[in-house]
Parts: sequence; C-alpha cells; structure tokens
Amino acid sequence: MKIALLALLGLALGTLGGAALGIGAGLAWVEIFKTSSFEGYSGMLVFFTFMPAGAAIGGIGGALLFGILSIRDAEIAIEREPVHHRER
Repeated sequence: MKIALLALLGLALGTLGGAALGIGAGLAWVEIFKTSSFEGYSGMLVFFTFMPAGAAIGGIGGALLFGILSIRDAEIAIEREPVHHRER
C-alpha cells in the first residue's frame, strides 16, 4: 500500500514539475526559433504542445522514481541487529 501511495504522490508531483518545465522549454523554443505570435500561435504552441508533453513525461518519471525508491526502502534495514559478544 505504501508503494502505491508513494507512486501516486510521485505522479502528482512529477506532473506539476514536468508541466512547469514544459512551459519553460516551450518559451525557450519560441524565443530561440522566433515562432510567430500571429493570433496567439506561440502561446498555443507552448500551452497545447510543450506543457502536456512535459506533464506526461514528468508524471511517468515521478511515479517510477518514487515507486522505485519506496520498493528499495522496504529492503533497507532500518535498525541494526545488536552485536552479541562472546562470553569469556
């Protein structure tokens, strides 16, 4: 259950982060390649192409990352076993 909840958290956070990075990449694309702003074409390019693509990639990546981290966390021993000293 913990793995599924952390994967959903990773999906949500990854989607938000990926969308933000997608907007940044789209704005950079518009500036670098001098995309036309006629009738809002550059804005539509950013918000209908780059933002959804970034959100999808970020969501999948975040879910995988958090899922793998939660699986590995279950394998790591949290407490060490006490060391038994030999009787002399």
